[in-house]
Amino acid sequence: MDHFLYRNGELHAEDVAIREIAAEVGTPFYVYSAATLERHFRVFDEALSPNPHLVCFAVKSNSNVAVLRVLAKLGAGMDVVSGGEYRRALAAGVPGEKIVFSGVGKTREEMAFVLEHGVRQFNVESEPELLVLSEVAASMGKVAPITLRVNPDVDAKTHEKISTGKSENKFGIPIAKAREIYKMAAGLPGIDVVGVDMHIGSQLTDLAPFEEAYTKMRALALALREDGHNIRRLDLGGGLGIPYTRSNEAPPLPAEYGAMVKRVLGDLGCELEIEPGRLISGNAGLLVSSVIYVKEGEGRDFLILDAAMNDLVRPSMYGAHHDIIPVIEAEAGTEPQPFDVVGPVCETGDTFAKARALPALQPEDLVAFRSAGAYGAVMASEYNTRPLIPEVMVSGDQFAVIRARPTFDEILARDTIPQWL
Repeated sequence: MDHFLYRNGELHAEDVAIREIAAEVGTPFYVYSAATLERHFRVFDEALSPNPHLVCFAVKSNSNVAVLRVLAKLGAGMDVVSGGEYRRALAAGVPGEKIVFSGVGKTREEMAFVLEHGVRQFNVESEPELLVLSEVAASMGKVAPITLRVNPDVDAKTHEKISTGKSENKFGIPIAKAREIYKMAAGLPGIDVVGVDMHIGSQLTDLAPFEEAYTKMRALALALREDGHNIRRLDLGGGLGIPYTRSNEAPPLPAEYGAMVKRVLGDLGCELEIEPGRLISGNAGLLVSSVIYVKEGEGRDFLILDAAMNDLVRPSMYGAHHDIIPVIEAEAGTEPQPFDVVGPVCETGDTFAKARALPALQPEDLVAFRSAGAYGAVMASEYNTRPLIPEVMVSGDQFAVIRARPTFDEILARDTIPQWL
């Protein structure tokens, strides 16, 4: 469920007309619904109750500080994968003890900064990282709480670029070596082993891979306890998918996921951590764009928009689908026609959809890409010297720009010509 609905034939974000935002901000832009973010967080939080747990939002899915603040006010923790994301979480008001630091390439500088400002745990991905973290923590007189991210060699059956739990993926420690490395960790200075971490991929639409991974996690946790480790926390990762089209069968509901988690892991007496990103933010955002041209081609017609692959890269990178709808609802009985929906970037890959059925549209008409709140603005670039587009937050009948569009002067001012040129 989201809060983007037609009223009197016009698309609204909560109680604000999309056309009103476009008139003030200009297109293209992202718009997020605070009510949708709040609802999705609460649904996931309730799914794990009454077990002790913490829902840590995956900041990589949408790192705008205003979005993080909405969730922080509800008690969310944060899962970060860089020093920059850690700083964003702090700026949003999230205390260090609610921030989990993940990622395969943590630097010494990042480790030191996080240890200085507080952290819930480091999800350690490799033996070299473990040794460096021990060295950094001990040199600072600190103790780093850790889990080891264990790779369970489970096929998440998702897109190959977002699968993370197979043996050939770069993430985590092979499960066959886990007990050996936990033993090493327990003997290192500056290290406190608190639990086990797994994350097998993103946009999963079936509970079976989760259950297979969590069954392996259960067996490992019990074995580690037999080895003398005080395993008191299980980090389950994220990855539960969302429906990107209204016509497809929906992925499992958070309540179904929560019931499976409690059945497999609920009797271990561990605090559970879950790190959803897309599930919370994906359907809480739209990308709004204007039609520049309607172009007739050989055997196909093109809808050329002012949004491009640099604004929303998922279709180009992953072949991802986003529903595209007109902001002014088509009249009843209007016959849709197929369009290739493209942007103005000088790349054939700048294509959002092929032969997409849409009502007849004219230049300056507005369209909206649904399910654009995750991996949208965070993956944007200024390719072709196209400014990063604004982000807007709506709450009830009010809206605010939460990231402004930079001017061309601001973009150019970042470049410096050496004196010798």
